[in-house]
Amino acid sequence: MEIKEKIAQGKTFLGIELGSTRIKATLIDDTFAPVASGSHEWENRLENGYWTYSTDDIRSGIKACYADLKRDVNEKYGVKLTGFGAMGISAMMHGYMAFDKDGKLLVPFRTWRNTTTGRAAEELTKLFGFNIPQRWSIAHLYQAILDGEPHLPEVAHITTLAGYIHFLLTGKRVLGVGDASGMFPISEGGFDSAMLDKFAAAAASHGFTQDIRAVLPTVLSAGEDAGVLTEAGASFLDPDGDLKAGIPLCPPEGDAGTGMAATNAVLPKTGNISAGTSIFSMLVLEKPLKGVYPEIDIVTTPDGAPVAMVHCNNCCSELDAWVKLFDEFAALSGHAVKRSEIYELLYNNSLKSDADCGGVVSYNYLSGEPVTGVASGRPMYFRAPDSKMTLGNFFRAQIYSSFAALCSGMDILFQKEKVSAEQFTGHGGLFKTKGVAQQYLADALNTPVSVMKTAGEGGSWGMALLAAFMVCSDGKPLPEWLENTVFAGMEKSTLQPDEAGSRGFAGFMERYNAGLPAEKMLGDV
Repeated sequence: MEIKEKIAQGKTFLGIELGSTRIKATLIDDTFAPVASGSHEWENRLENGYWTYSTDDIRSGIKACYADLKRDVNEKYGVKLTGFGAMGISAMMHGYMAFDKDGKLLVPFRTWRNTTTGRAAEELTKLFGFNIPQRWSIAHLYQAILDGEPHLPEVAHITTLAGYIHFLLTGKRVLGVGDASGMFPISEGGFDSAMLDKFAAAAASHGFTQDIRAVLPTVLSAGEDAGVLTEAGASFLDPDGDLKAGIPLCPPEGDAGTGMAATNAVLPKTGNISAGTSIFSMLVLEKPLKGVYPEIDIVTTPDGAPVAMVHCNNCCSELDAWVKLFDEFAALSGHAVKRSEIYELLYNNSLKSDADCGGVVSYNYLSGEPVTGVASGRPMYFRAPDSKMTLGNFFRAQIYSSFAALCSGMDILFQKEKVSAEQFTGHGGLFKTKGVAQQYLADALNTPVSVMKTAGEGGSWGMALLAAFMVCSDGKPLPEWLENTVFAGMEKSTLQPDEAGSRGFAGFMERYNAGLPAEKMLGDV
């Protein structure tokens, strides 16, 4: 059957993901290959001390993304997009969206990027005996309670960005277990009951008496029914009126869960690393960790298996800024070069540099970095007077810096907890230039790193897969379905760690850690 006919007959599946800088829609067919896409660029803003996206930006952005998908389908296949076999929404995890009983947003959306909940995160971690990072939704709520914010008496529901969009489309206040695990600790497929009781008692002592179980969304696992597209939801997403109501939606997920689906990393000892504006690693655990670490979140796969997550706020933004600087220089010289070619030149030239960057050290902190204990970020670089300051060494240090904080967290898993990983799969912008960041990361983690042919598809493709799983799984568990149905025969490249590269990265990290006190001091300037 031609793709045109599959689209017309609804034998396709849609995933939409709201990322930090781009909203992307991916349409796949029943072979699970992408057949069309749409996107919309956007950016967060720092307003009144919080990183946020306005409600107008959220609503108009997802509509613009869907309209772009419709255009792509029409241009490629000459058909009008009216429906799908199933669809799903994913977005940046964590953060705080609080609503009253009428669905009114009480304060502007507070994203994962905010580091304003230090006291709440610390108190809840101690109360639960379970790490609660600053960006988790429950830390945001508890910090608001500690601060006595005036909107609290009206709070009826809190959710994530994916949960909010899903509610607009279906009227259902539900969340996939992976996204939910970034709101509040999970146990046996739902929010941990004992910890909910502890939270309720602590919150009540500060005057917050709402039932936390009613405030949080209902938790669903991959494949479960999460509602259908309503008439109101269809007209919201597609004001043209072409999209028909009644399409089933799978549970909304976070970008960590879609990354796991998109990289087939849902079995124990498998992991993935997503690298874009932020960077995070996910490693599916065989057994619970013995210790509690502020650098490591315990979240879940989309079907509820425990995962150790190291999340860092900063990744490619500072590296991208340097590429733009070279872009500006090239234009100034009268020899303009395409931005993509500048990336290729700088990345590949770094392969010729010293494995330890010749003593050059860089910090990519545009915002705070809790994993390394840095409250306020300032990009910084330093070197000793006798360092080898070459372009290759400098740019290699920029790439190393993109995942240095992540490796600090991973060292806890490997060295303290003796967790083993068979391999990691990388996806996201850092891996676009073939074989460079992939090799450096394999060296850094001393673990094979793979990049799949579909690495550029990202989370929206992973979300489309979860939508397809809901109707195509034939009762198979998610790991089995992904392994044997979706990824069987998938093209990928795997790079092994290089001994000299591993020694070089260790030398870089020794200097990087030694310089952290200066980075922390600079944050106060």
